[in-house]
Amino acid sequence: MENLTFPPDFLWGVSTSAFQIEGATDADGRGQSIWDTFTADQGQIVADDHYHRYPEDVALMADLGVGAYRMSFAWPRIQPNGGGAPNPRGLDFYDRLLDAVCAAGISPAGTVYHWDLPQALEDTGGWLARDTAARFADYAAILGERFADRVRMWIPINEPMVTTVYGYAIGEYAPGRTLLLGAVPTAHHQHLAHGLATQALRAAGAESIGTANHHSPVWAAGDGEGDRAAATWLDALLNRLFADPVLLGRYPDEMHEHLPEGFDGDLPVIAQPLDFYGVNYYEPQGAAAPGEGNPLPFELRPIEGYPRTTNDSPIVPDGLRELLVGFRERYGEALPPVYITENGCSFDGVHDPERIEFLKGHLAAVRAAMSAGVDVRGYFVWSLLDNFEWSKGYAPRFGLVQVDYETQRRTPKDSFAWYRKLVRK
Repeated sequence: MENLTFPPDFLWGVSTSAFQIEGATDADGRGQSIWDTFTADQGQIVADDHYHRYPEDVALMADLGVGAYRMSFAWPRIQPNGGGAPNPRGLDFYDRLLDAVCAAGISPAGTVYHWDLPQALEDTGGWLARDTAARFADYAAILGERFADRVRMWIPINEPMVTTVYGYAIGEYAPGRTLLLGAVPTAHHQHLAHGLATQALRAAGAESIGTANHHSPVWAAGDGEGDRAAATWLDALLNRLFADPVLLGRYPDEMHEHLPEGFDGDLPVIAQPLDFYGVNYYEPQGAAAPGEGNPLPFELRPIEGYPRTTNDSPIVPDGLRELLVGFRERYGEALPPVYITENGCSFDGVHDPERIEFLKGHLAAVRAAMSAGVDVRGYFVWSLLDNFEWSKGYAPRFGLVQVDYETQRRTPKDSFAWYRKLVRK
């Protein structure tokens, strides 16, 4: 760990999300989400039963020694139909959870939305509908008024890129739409929701508000002009579409024809000043010139020549350094302090040397970016627990803690012990 020396006030954390760990999908008046609908053929998603077992999970975090816990609130548990008065039993659950986290000396970092849109809102258009942004602001105000006294950091929307691309463009995630570039308006409506929610949270007394955006360096498959143009376009779709509006108050030129009419009128609301910028990093993306018949201006190409996780992701730690340094160069003084709000990998077993090497490599990349002038203030491992990994079910194992899904027994992995030693240095 000699090369992993960080400032004394560097914030170490772990991350989870509500749908992936809570279970109790029929408890306390919780409503139906788009993910309940999308996974209906799998039966009830019990996940890690964190709803009932949160005291054990908080004890694990206390043993780990992290300073912060990034969790998410389940919108359907707070507003079962996506609007109206809050569900008191849902609020009570998060009161209990946040009180336990704070009592353990850990600072909560609250994500307002991690993809579990109430099904009732999807039925009226979901993120294709501008009104969903207004409903989201109402929901954020409820959370702010109830929990701003305990939540240290707020993230309105987790990874809007994933909702747009995987949920509405290609249909791999809920709600399973296949609109291709017709999905771009969902990015704008999520941005508007972010801006309105940021205003609502600040009005309720929230002190630190930022983002958690999924970002990937985009590498051209070759040196030809077509491949380079494809990489530029994919970078606009995956990265600049989601960073430029909140940091610079504008959209990349490539996106203008795909955005809703009058989008520029919303940009002052979208570009609210941020206290931090969250980066979720897993892997680079490759792009090549599109072949005949491809309706998109790029083709995806796999990143070859690197070891891979059990989730088939290439392990490229230096991609994180490249990304962070590139952001500092692109956004300059517009880039607030950065937190790595997610970074992790899927490997099997309690003895997981591959995960330890993954974390070492990526933390060394963070340290290199800091040495190059990037103001990185903290790092959150994804994830505390093995969990329900969206469309891939329970197979990928991202946790520092193994979960036996039949017995719900928690077993800290070797990587848990390694991370505990690092954060307690």
